[in-house]
Amino acid sequence: MLGNASVSYHGCVAMNFEERLRDRDTWSIGDGCSAERVLGLLSTKTVFLVVRECFYGTTRFEDFATRIGTTAPAVSRALKQLESAGVVVRTPYREPGSRSRYEYRLTEAGEDLLPVFMSLMQWGDKHLQDGRPPLTFTEAGTGRALGVHVTAEPVRDAESADVEIRLNPAWRRPEDDAATGTRD
Repeated sequence: MLGNASVSYHGCVAMNFEERLRDRDTWSIGDGCSAERVLGLLSTKTVFLVVRECFYGTTRFEDFATRIGTTAPAVSRALKQLESAGVVVRTPYREPGSRSRYEYRLTEAGEDLLPVFMSLMQWGDKHLQDGRPPLTFTEAGTGRALGVHVTAEPVRDAESADVEIRLNPAWRRPEDDAATGTRD
């Protein structure tokens, strides 16, 4: 069950296929499916959370491990996977008196994951947060709410630098509710 929401059925909501593709038993794209390839790339929770942290501005290895709450080997595997796919790029930096280390930043391909990331967050906010997502995403400068929509209209794409993340004032941590015995 998704949160406390009631589940409703909206009838057939499948996409429409052009005539030559309507008989699903006569064709297959096999491993050429882009969705399957993306899921292969973002195959673990750690990989996806590394991408999230890149959007949040995290660049240093030790910060990824701390902020995600996972092991260094898991973060290392995720970063190597994302780097080999061209999603992040590794660049050297050196603190005074320390050895050279690396920072990780999103490439153009990584930036192009912003609508994917935002779509998953938007879906989770709606269906898994009881109407109280912890964060809201707004357009930097205007404060207008950002969302992802399927549209045929030409629209201006926002980049991660255009996004301001805010704490939702209606959100309470589940442990706060457990301590007080409340949940609106």
